[in-house]
Amino acid sequence: MRKFIWAAGALGLAAAFTATSVKACTTVVVGKKATTDGSTLVARNEDVGAWSKHFYVHQATSNGPTTYVSEDNGFKTSLPKTALRYTSTPDDEQVNGQWIFGESGINSENVAMSATESGTTNKKGLKADNLVKNGISEASMLDVILPYIHSAKEGVQRLGQIVEKQGSAENNGVIFSDKNEIWYMEIGSGHTWAAVRVPDNKYAVIPNQMVIGKLNLRDSKNYMASTNLVKKVKSWSQNKKIKLAGYVKGTVNYSKAFGTNDKTDAIYNRPRMWDGQRILTPSKKQSITKKSYTLFLKPDKKVSPAKVGQVLSSHFTGTKYSSYGKWKAGYRPINVPTDVESHILQIKNNVPKEYAAIQWLAMASPANSVYLPFYTNISDTPSQYKVDGDYQDPTNTKSAYWTYKTTAMVVEAYKHKKFIDSSTGKKTDLIYKDVNPTKKAVTKQLKANLAQSDKVAKTLSGDKLTAYLTEQNQKNADYAQKKWQTMDNSLIVHSNKLAPVTKSKLTFNK
Repeated sequence: MRKFIWAAGALGLAAAFTATSVKACTTVVVGKKATTDGSTLVARNEDVGAWSKHFYVHQATSNGPTTYVSEDNGFKTSLPKTALRYTSTPDDEQVNGQWIFGESGINSENVAMSATESGTTNKKGLKADNLVKNGISEASMLDVILPYIHSAKEGVQRLGQIVEKQGSAENNGVIFSDKNEIWYMEIGSGHTWAAVRVPDNKYAVIPNQMVIGKLNLRDSKNYMASTNLVKKVKSWSQNKKIKLAGYVKGTVNYSKAFGTNDKTDAIYNRPRMWDGQRILTPSKKQSITKKSYTLFLKPDKKVSPAKVGQVLSSHFTGTKYSSYGKWKAGYRPINVPTDVESHILQIKNNVPKEYAAIQWLAMASPANSVYLPFYTNISDTPSQYKVDGDYQDPTNTKSAYWTYKTTAMVVEAYKHKKFIDSSTGKKTDLIYKDVNPTKKAVTKQLKANLAQSDKVAKTLSGDKLTAYLTEQNQKNADYAQKKWQTMDNSLIVHSNKLAPVTKSKLTFNK
């Protein structure tokens, strides 16, 4: 994800991260044999700051532009004329007519993409193959890849070709999925990349750290990499001025060659892997201070979208490391106040392909928001997800983003404070009094709505089906936002009980 200044003082975060340029996001991927219904699931929190996000659908075309020039960094590439329909969650304002940072979406071939999970290239890796200033970056990635691919593997191949030919501006992790498989890809340097197929019966929780290890490139069903990667890494390892790590007896450990595993990772990255694995595989007892974790694990129980949402909402919830509690050691949690949206991209295998793709979208911080199940075979997105307006107008009640962001801002301000609940006479806080009950009720209703709309969808086809799915998205968006706005009003009332009252110690001359 983008670099930004983490204003820790304003958000109540650890002083160690105050005014530090950091990279954010957390990724979760779950293979189809590890999920409750045989879906593939790929998900990620987008952590940036305080600007709003949109949800858009871009319609298919057979006569689209053949050249793309990024308004972010000048990256330029050619495009096919024919583009598929696809959804995206771009920033709330266009730059010279161009949407940037599309982040996540599903196209009409039911191929999902999430971009990106930022990483860091080590100094030797940069010496070997430095990043390219006007290479492909997160800002443009979704829009030049997702409309032109027909499978997850094809997504890796298309992006890989661009990286090798035109270079990458950033170290990034990118996720692709379809109904059959998931591929996780890492771009570790200016022109190299590697990708691994997620095992069908396993999951991974990935922080801002390169995690693809030893590559078995003879196994093309499960591994891919940039052209002549092994030969190049071997050459760089033998170069006395570079001495790149990661090469051993004809094989490459990609993360060792280009990634990091240092004191920063011990605080900022590895604890998030520990937390996600703690939630999905509680039977595996591990220390939060381990220097490395197994990338792919089997979950103790089959994983649902709701369970993925629990992982992405975690702030070390229920442990002594919780940032809502003692926050022992100050580890960086998965869920943070700087989340601007969280998505879970689900491709089902138990329903017809016309309504098998669901983009679960939670605006702002997922711990204080709710995941809405949006069909992607649609002609338009809900109106409140297209409302312009940034931090200069956070009171914009039409905007879905600012409705859910308001919740996060109030809760974060008072998350350590309790008040007396007049109905019970007991101490409580804003999360247990207002947020959790609303979240539980709304989630239950949305799940019921989705089951019902799937039944109706079976009876429809073509334009009628698209119109129906579009209508259902709008109804669910209206329902959830209305419930959340009512809850926000309650939050504000209850937060007044927590506002500090101080007596001035100043004296004044008469």
